[in-house]
Amino acid sequence: MKVFVYGGTGLVGGHLVKELLKSGHEVWVGSRKPEAQTKEPNLHWVFADSKEPKKGVEVLETMDSAFFLSPPGETNQYEILSPWIEKAKQVGLKKLVLMTAMGVEHAPPEAPFRKTELLLESSGIPYNIIRPNWFMQNFNTFWIAGIKQDGKVYFPGGNANASFIDARDIASVAFVLLTTNTYENQAFALTGKESIDHVQVAKHLTSVSGKNIEYVDVDPKVFESSMVSVGLSKDYASFLVMIAGALKDGFASPIVDSVKQITGKEPISFQKYAEDHANFWK
Repeated sequence: MKVFVYGGTGLVGGHLVKELLKSGHEVWVGSRKPEAQTKEPNLHWVFADSKEPKKGVEVLETMDSAFFLSPPGETNQYEILSPWIEKAKQVGLKKLVLMTAMGVEHAPPEAPFRKTELLLESSGIPYNIIRPNWFMQNFNTFWIAGIKQDGKVYFPGGNANASFIDARDIASVAFVLLTTNTYENQAFALTGKESIDHVQVAKHLTSVSGKNIEYVDVDPKVFESSMVSVGLSKDYASFLVMIAGALKDGFASPIVDSVKQITGKEPISFQKYAEDHANFWK
């Protein structure tokens, strides 16, 4: 099968590309700098850039299926992905899997993620939408600076629980949905198998890193400015504050069994994630 993966150098996309190659599929990966990427059998790099959303879409003319996500740090998902969805519709793609975020189905129809979902749902392309909860991997990427500098997880989450999900599980779900037709035209929330608060997160990180890590329920405005200071746009930082508010209000706490239902495997536990990524915090 010929599969196109948008954002294939990112967390979810990277794991998905590995799974597709391992299963013998031919993969085309969108990248801002395709010429700089490593060559491998059955792996082809093509141009795709959120800043130039109409460029590169012709790759879909020879694909069987595609995986789309909006790059982290961007809030204009619809502008970025709608040219790709329109092209997929025009060429009669056999399957399209779109990743958005948990709870997007409750957003107003003009909200960028929801608008993108609605475009896909009405396109006539056989599709799946996956809506993951907060990534476990945020603790070794977005929030890493405070952990490394101060031994603190700074996040405006109150004492609410969240059913964090490992990016590897999201990729495994996307792989099954791209390569089978069992769940055609369905959307799935994706969560881990347990719901924990940030105090428990800090305990897990402490246990694997050998250093004392604590959670600080930081003021949302302070959180927003710290995100801008590490290079995120003001727009995206305020988007993070908004969804952090939803977490604080309990909307990220439900647990669903879709990962096991689709992949046949239990989701990765937070403890296992922490053990696998311990070097980031040591």
